[in-house]
Amino acid sequence: MIIAVNTRLLIQGKLEGIGWFTRETLSRITRDHPEHQFVFIFDRPFADEFVFSGNVTPIVLSPPTRHPFLWYIWFELQIPRILKRYKADLFFSPDGYLSLNTRIRQLAAIHDINFAHRPKDLPWLKAKYYNYFFPRFARKAKRIVTVSYFSKEDINRTYKIDGDKIDVVYNGVNTMYTPTSGEEKLKARTKFSGNKEYFLFIGSLHPRKNICGLLRAYDAFRTSIDTDTKLLIVGESMFKTSDIELTYEGMRYKDDVVFTGRLSNEELHQVLGASLALTFVPYFEGFGIPIIEAMNAGVPVICSNTTSLPEVGGHAVLYVDPFSLNQIKDAMIKIYQEKELRDGLIEKGFVQKDKFSWDKTADLLWGSIQICANT
Repeated sequence: MIIAVNTRLLIQGKLEGIGWFTRETLSRITRDHPEHQFVFIFDRPFADEFVFSGNVTPIVLSPPTRHPFLWYIWFELQIPRILKRYKADLFFSPDGYLSLNTRIRQLAAIHDINFAHRPKDLPWLKAKYYNYFFPRFARKAKRIVTVSYFSKEDINRTYKIDGDKIDVVYNGVNTMYTPTSGEEKLKARTKFSGNKEYFLFIGSLHPRKNICGLLRAYDAFRTSIDTDTKLLIVGESMFKTSDIELTYEGMRYKDDVVFTGRLSNEELHQVLGASLALTFVPYFEGFGIPIIEAMNAGVPVICSNTTSLPEVGGHAVLYVDPFSLNQIKDAMIKIYQEKELRDGLIEKGFVQKDKFSWDKTADLLWGSIQICANT
C-alpha cells in the first residue's frame, strides 16, 4: 500500500501539539510496517530527522502553506496532482485538512473543532476558512480520528457525522518528561525564576488558553497571601494578544510574571520538573497534552473542568471553572499551602498518565488506517 501523508507540521525545532502527534505516530508506524510505502509531503525544506525509515519518500510541495489562500492552493490543486503522480492508495492528514478535489481515500485527524464554538478567538479569514472547509473535510473523509471522546461527540453533534466513522486515538506523552532531582530543580529555578518557586503554564498564547484569566488569578493569589511565588508562561504568541498585554500591564505583581517564549525540549523538561504546579485553565481543549506531561514529571496540576480535560485528567488533577477567577486563585492557594494535597495529586498522576502512550496511539492510528484502506 502507498500511503501519502501531509507532513507540513514537521518543522525542526518548532513542533507543536499536532506536530508531536505526527512525529510520534509516524516514526513508529513507518518503522513497524516496512511492507508499505509512505510519501511524506512537506511544504518547505525538511530535516532528515523526519525521514524515519527507508520506506519513506519525502517530497517538498510548494507553496509554503502560511495563509488560507495558500492552504487552498496546496490542498485543492497541488495535493491531488501529487496523489495521482505517486499512485497513492490513501491520503492521511494529521492536521485534518483534506482535499475536496480527489477520489482517493482520505483519513483526517481532526483533533478538535474549537473554531466552531469560538470563532472570535481567530483572525477573521482563518475562522471563515475553518468553518467553511472543516465540515466539508469531515464529510469527505472516509474515516476520521480524533484525540478524545469529547471531540468525537463534538464532531458527531456539530457536523452530523456518524459516530461509527470516528475513532478515538488518544495522544501519548513524551517520555523525556520525568521527575527531576533537587539539584536540577535548583538550577531551573535559578535560571528561570530568580530561585523562587513558580506556577507554570505551557502552551501557545492563544485566546482560548485563558492567559488573561490566569494572570488575573495569579494577581489575586499574590494579593491574598504573603508569598514571592512567581508565574512562568512558556509558549509563543499566536494572535489577538492585545488583551494579554493589557491585562499584564494592569497587574499589581506583573514583575513576578515571566514570559519565556519558546523553550527547547531540554529546557521544557527542566522548567516543568521544577514547577510548583502546572496551571492549565483553557476555555476549550481537544486533549491537553501538558497535563499528561506534568503527571509524567511528578508535578501536580490545576486544570479546567471543561471540554476534554476531565476525560484526560481523571481524578488526578485539581479542577476549576476557567471562567471563575476565584476558583483558579483558591486552587493556587491550596496547592501552595497544602503539601499533602500536592503529594496526593502527584501519586494519582503517576497512575493516570499510564493510560496514555505514543505506542498505544500509533497502534490505534494504524488500525484506523487499515479500516480506511479496506472499507
